[in-house]
Amino acid sequence: MHVTAFNDLMWDCGRTPTTVVEHGVVVPDRARYTGELARGITVVNGLAQRGRRLGLDVFLRARDRVPLDLVGTRSEDLGGRGEIPPPDLACALAPYRFYFHPVRYTSLGLSLCEAMTVGLPVVGLATTELPTIIEDGVNGFAATDPDRLIESMRALLADPGLARRIGAAGRVTAATRFSIHRFVRDWDRLLRDACGRTGLVRPGPGPDTGAASGDEAVLTPPGPG
Repeated sequence: MHVTAFNDLMWDCGRTPTTVVEHGVVVPDRARYTGELARGITVVNGLAQRGRRLGLDVFLRARDRVPLDLVGTRSEDLGGRGEIPPPDLACALAPYRFYFHPVRYTSLGLSLCEAMTVGLPVVGLATTELPTIIEDGVNGFAATDPDRLIESMRALLADPGLARRIGAAGRVTAATRFSIHRFVRDWDRLLRDACGRTGLVRPGPGPDTGAASGDEAVLTPPGPG
Protein backbone atom coordinates (compact mmCIF):
# COMPACT_ATOMS: atom_id res chain seq x y z
CA MET A 1 0.00 0.00 0.00
CA HIS A 2 1.40 3.39 -1.01
CA VAL A 3 0.38 6.82 0.23
CA THR A 4 0.78 8.50 -3.17
CA ALA A 5 0.41 7.48 -6.79
CA PHE A 6 3.95 8.76 -7.36
CA ASN A 7 5.30 6.24 -4.84
CA ASP A 8 3.29 3.48 -6.53
CA LEU A 9 4.82 4.48 -9.85
CA MET A 10 8.42 4.66 -8.64
CA TRP A 11 8.67 1.62 -6.37
CA ASP A 12 9.30 -1.71 -8.06
CA CYS A 13 7.09 -4.13 -6.13
CA GLY A 14 7.48 -6.91 -8.64
CA ARG A 15 4.39 -9.10 -8.90
CA THR A 16 3.01 -7.95 -5.56
CA PRO A 17 -0.37 -6.21 -6.02
CA THR A 18 -0.29 -2.55 -5.02
CA THR A 19 -2.81 0.14 -4.24
CA VAL A 20 -2.84 3.73 -3.02
CA VAL A 21 -4.49 5.11 0.11
CA GLU A 22 -3.65 8.79 0.43
CA HIS A 23 -3.15 10.50 3.77
CA GLY A 24 -6.05 11.47 5.96
CA VAL A 25 -5.54 14.05 8.70
CA VAL A 26 -7.44 15.49 11.63
CA VAL A 27 -6.62 18.90 13.05
CA PRO A 28 -8.22 20.54 16.11
CA ASP A 29 -11.16 22.84 15.38
CA ARG A 30 -9.22 25.70 16.98
CA ALA A 31 -6.36 25.23 14.48
CA ARG A 32 -7.43 27.76 11.85
CA TYR A 33 -5.25 30.05 9.79
CA THR A 34 -4.61 33.55 11.13
CA GLY A 35 -1.44 34.43 9.23
CA GLU A 36 -0.60 37.37 11.47
CA LEU A 37 3.02 36.26 11.69
CA ALA A 38 4.80 37.62 8.58
CA ARG A 39 7.03 34.58 8.27
CA GLY A 40 6.98 31.22 6.57
CA ILE A 41 7.45 27.83 8.17
CA THR A 42 9.04 24.59 6.96
CA VAL A 43 8.57 21.26 8.73
CA VAL A 44 11.23 18.63 7.99
CA ASN A 45 12.81 16.19 10.43
CA GLY A 46 16.59 15.98 10.37
CA LEU A 47 17.00 18.37 7.45
CA ALA A 48 20.70 19.05 8.12
CA GLN A 49 21.45 15.32 8.10
CA ARG A 50 19.18 14.32 5.21
CA GLY A 51 20.55 17.01 2.92
CA ARG A 52 19.83 17.68 -0.72
CA ARG A 53 17.08 15.07 -1.22
CA LEU A 54 14.97 16.84 1.39
CA GLY A 55 15.92 20.25 -0.02
CA LEU A 56 18.49 21.55 2.46
CA ASP A 57 20.09 23.82 -0.12
CA VAL A 58 16.68 25.07 -1.34
CA PHE A 59 15.60 25.87 2.21
CA LEU A 60 18.81 27.75 3.04
CA ARG A 61 18.63 29.71 -0.21
CA ALA A 62 15.06 30.76 0.55
CA ARG A 63 15.81 31.60 4.20
CA ASP A 64 18.55 33.99 3.08
CA ARG A 65 15.89 36.01 1.22
CA VAL A 66 12.66 35.67 3.20
CA PRO A 67 11.91 35.19 6.92
CA LEU A 68 11.51 31.45 7.35
CA ASP A 69 11.41 29.20 10.41
CA LEU A 70 12.29 25.51 10.54
CA VAL A 71 10.55 22.95 12.75
CA GLY A 72 11.38 19.29 13.23
CA THR A 73 13.70 16.90 14.99
CA ARG A 74 17.25 18.28 15.17
CA SER A 75 16.15 21.48 13.43
CA GLU A 76 18.16 23.31 16.11
CA ASP A 77 21.24 22.28 14.09
CA LEU A 78 20.10 24.86 11.51
CA GLY A 79 18.86 27.46 13.98
CA GLY A 80 15.32 26.04 13.94
CA ARG A 81 12.66 25.83 16.63
CA GLY A 82 13.16 22.17 17.41
CA GLU A 83 10.52 19.48 17.46
CA ILE A 84 6.88 20.35 18.12
CA PRO A 85 4.80 17.43 19.43
CA PRO A 86 2.52 16.17 16.62
CA PRO A 87 -0.73 16.95 18.50
CA ASP A 88 0.40 20.60 18.82
CA LEU A 89 1.74 21.12 15.32
CA ALA A 90 -1.46 22.26 13.59
CA CYS A 91 -2.02 25.05 16.11
CA ALA A 92 1.65 26.06 15.87
CA LEU A 93 1.30 26.40 12.08
CA ALA A 94 -1.78 28.63 12.18
CA PRO A 95 -0.11 32.04 12.82
CA TYR A 96 2.41 31.70 9.97
CA ARG A 97 1.79 33.45 6.66
CA PHE A 98 2.71 30.40 4.52
CA TYR A 99 4.09 26.86 4.56
CA PHE A 100 7.21 26.15 2.48
CA HIS A 101 7.91 22.65 1.17
CA PRO A 102 11.49 22.51 -0.23
CA VAL A 103 11.61 18.74 -0.70
CA ARG A 104 12.99 17.37 -3.97
CA TYR A 105 12.21 13.71 -3.48
CA THR A 106 10.22 12.04 -0.75
CA SER A 107 6.76 10.86 0.10
CA LEU A 108 4.13 13.52 0.73
CA GLY A 109 4.60 14.92 4.23
CA LEU A 110 1.74 14.81 6.73
CA SER A 111 2.65 18.31 7.90
CA LEU A 112 1.90 19.66 4.41
CA CYS A 113 -1.53 18.00 4.52
CA GLU A 114 -2.10 19.52 7.96
CA ALA A 115 -0.99 22.96 6.79
CA MET A 116 -3.51 22.88 3.94
CA THR A 117 -6.25 21.65 6.28
CA VAL A 118 -5.52 24.53 8.66
CA GLY A 119 -5.62 26.98 5.73
CA LEU A 120 -1.98 27.96 5.23
CA PRO A 121 -1.04 28.69 1.62
CA VAL A 122 1.53 26.13 0.50
CA VAL A 123 4.60 27.08 -1.51
CA GLY A 124 6.56 24.10 -2.74
CA LEU A 125 8.72 22.45 -5.34
CA ALA A 126 6.59 20.95 -8.12
CA THR A 127 8.11 17.50 -7.67
CA THR A 128 6.85 14.03 -6.69
CA GLU A 129 3.12 14.17 -5.81
CA LEU A 130 2.77 17.92 -5.21
CA PRO A 131 1.82 18.91 -8.80
CA THR A 132 -1.30 16.73 -8.50
CA ILE A 133 -2.38 18.65 -5.39
CA ILE A 134 -1.35 22.26 -5.96
CA GLU A 135 -2.53 24.29 -8.95
CA ASP A 136 0.00 27.08 -9.16
CA GLY A 137 -1.51 30.43 -8.21
CA VAL A 138 -4.92 28.92 -7.40
CA ASN A 139 -4.74 26.83 -4.22
CA GLY A 140 -1.03 27.29 -3.57
CA PHE A 141 2.20 27.93 -5.43
CA ALA A 142 4.29 25.21 -7.08
CA ALA A 143 7.28 25.51 -9.41
CA THR A 144 10.60 23.83 -10.10
CA ASP A 145 12.42 27.18 -10.05
CA PRO A 146 13.31 28.18 -6.46
CA ASP A 147 13.48 31.84 -7.47
CA ARG A 148 9.85 31.74 -8.59
CA LEU A 149 8.90 30.21 -5.26
CA ILE A 150 10.73 32.97 -3.41
CA GLU A 151 8.77 35.54 -5.46
CA SER A 152 5.57 33.81 -4.40
CA MET A 153 6.63 33.90 -0.75
CA ARG A 154 7.35 37.61 -0.98
CA ALA A 155 3.95 38.20 -2.56
CA LEU A 156 2.25 36.38 0.32
CA LEU A 157 4.23 38.37 2.88
CA ALA A 158 3.28 41.63 1.19
CA ASP A 159 -0.41 40.81 0.73
CA PRO A 160 -2.18 39.10 3.65
CA GLY A 161 -5.43 39.10 1.66
CA LEU A 162 -3.81 37.07 -1.11
CA ALA A 163 -2.42 34.65 1.46
CA ARG A 164 -5.86 34.18 3.01
CA ARG A 165 -7.52 33.56 -0.37
CA ILE A 166 -4.90 31.06 -1.51
CA GLY A 167 -4.97 29.31 1.84
CA ALA A 168 -8.76 29.08 1.81
CA ALA A 169 -8.67 27.47 -1.64
CA GLY A 170 -6.07 24.99 -0.42
CA ARG A 171 -8.24 24.16 2.57
CA VAL A 172 -11.11 23.28 0.23
CA THR A 173 -8.77 20.91 -1.63
CA ALA A 174 -7.58 19.33 1.61
CA ALA A 175 -11.12 18.84 2.91
CA THR A 176 -11.67 16.28 0.16
CA ARG A 177 -8.19 15.04 -0.67
CA PHE A 178 -7.06 14.48 2.91
CA SER A 179 -10.39 13.83 4.60
CA ILE A 180 -10.07 11.40 7.51
CA HIS A 181 -13.48 9.98 6.56
CA ARG A 182 -12.25 9.18 3.05
CA PHE A 183 -9.10 7.69 4.57
CA VAL A 184 -11.10 5.37 6.83
CA ARG A 185 -13.39 4.30 3.98
CA ASP A 186 -10.39 3.52 1.76
CA TRP A 187 -8.70 1.43 4.45
CA ASP A 188 -11.91 -0.38 5.30
CA ARG A 189 -12.46 -1.25 1.63
CA LEU A 190 -8.84 -2.37 1.26
CA LEU A 191 -8.95 -4.63 4.31
CA ARG A 192 -12.23 -6.19 3.25
CA ASP A 193 -10.93 -6.79 -0.27
CA ALA A 194 -7.71 -8.31 1.06
CA CYS A 195 -9.28 -10.49 3.77
CA GLY A 196 -12.52 -11.40 2.08
CA ARG A 197 -14.94 -13.27 4.36
CA THR A 198 -12.33 -15.03 6.48
CA GLY A 199 -13.61 -13.23 9.57
CA LEU A 200 -11.74 -11.91 12.56
CA VAL A 201 -9.57 -14.28 14.59
CA ARG A 202 -8.91 -14.16 18.33
CA PRO A 203 -7.07 -16.55 20.71
CA GLY A 204 -9.15 -19.46 22.00
CA PRO A 205 -10.39 -19.74 25.59
CA GLY A 206 -7.30 -21.60 26.81
CA PRO A 207 -6.81 -24.63 29.09
CA ASP A 208 -9.16 -23.49 31.88
CA THR A 209 -12.17 -24.28 29.69
CA GLY A 210 -10.84 -27.49 28.25
CA ALA A 211 -9.69 -26.04 24.94
CA ALA A 212 -6.12 -26.58 23.85
CA SER A 213 -3.85 -23.59 24.22
CA GLY A 214 -3.58 -21.78 20.90
CA ASP A 215 -7.05 -22.80 19.69
CA GLU A 216 -8.71 -20.04 17.72
CA ALA A 217 -12.27 -18.82 17.62
CA VAL A 218 -13.52 -17.26 14.39
CA LEU A 219 -15.73 -14.21 14.73
CA THR A 220 -18.21 -13.68 11.94
CA PRO A 221 -18.04 -10.10 10.64
CA PRO A 222 -21.19 -8.10 11.39
CA GLY A 223 -23.76 -7.89 8.63
CA PRO A 224 -24.56 -4.70 6.76
CA GLY A 225 -27.18 -3.72 9.37
